[in-house]
Amino acid sequence: MANMREIRIRMKSIQDTMKITNAMYLISSSKLKKARKVLDDTMPYFVTLQKTIHDILLHSPDISHAYFDKRELKPKENKKKAYIVITADKGLAGGYNHNVIKLAEQEMAKSKHNILFAVGQVGRQYFQRKKEEMANDFFYTNYNPTRYRARCITETIIDGFNKGEIDEVYMVYTKMVTPMKAEAEVIQLLPLSQGEFVSMEKEEYKHFAEYSPSPQVVMNHLVPNYIKGFIYGAMVEAFSAEQHARMTAMQSATDSAKDMIRQLSLLYNRARQAAITQEINEVVSGAGSEDR
Repeated sequence: MANMREIRIRMKSIQDTMKITNAMYLISSSKLKKARKVLDDTMPYFVTLQKTIHDILLHSPDISHAYFDKRELKPKENKKKAYIVITADKGLAGGYNHNVIKLAEQEMAKSKHNILFAVGQVGRQYFQRKKEEMANDFFYTNYNPTRYRARCITETIIDGFNKGEIDEVYMVYTKMVTPMKAEAEVIQLLPLSQGEFVSMEKEEYKHFAEYSPSPQVVMNHLVPNYIKGFIYGAMVEAFSAEQHARMTAMQSATDSAKDMIRQLSLLYNRARQAAITQEINEVVSGAGSEDR
């Protein structure tokens, strides 16, 4: 059995670690509340863009637009696919990073021509070790997502799509399914499909809106903003999921530390009792010797 001094040192070390994990839990909890508020604030803008694009497609079904071009003439095996993979900048978040990276690898295995746009240092460092083809000038973090960062990412992706350097764009990120549940998910960003937009009742379109100078020109401005809104929303959701995963991991670590301290306290008390018993026996033995 370890002596009391060793047990005290071990308990002190665990208590110090528990203070850190508990502080990280509280920080992640605060960040999660802030991220959810930001997501709720941006949803009306995103939904309005969806409705507007749907309205144009509904009243101009024959509209031809580059962002809806599926490039069917190009052989499927020759299509170049881009993947925007969103991870965290650090670990200590349970299986958050692992789940996203695993899903990304599964999707990328389906195609021979891939280019990776990694958002977050964990994913970037992982795929660099795997020697995956990556956009070398694409250095973005998902810490505290901003609209500016989403716009820069959108411009990079759309520029490559318009130039024919990219045929399809996918986003791999962690989506908050419920306030207490998150799952890694892959979504196709480009080319767009009419089926992606939410179908609404005809009563909402009793008054037809006129688009000036033309629906085509309006669509040219709407689609980039729609994609930017989608990317921004995905970044905020991923950041929320990261904080939720870190909260869960830190809570689990804190609970484990408490269990270890309880076990060590029991060992300490036993060692202390054994030491006291030994001292009593020594005193009794010494007294018995003097009597003789």
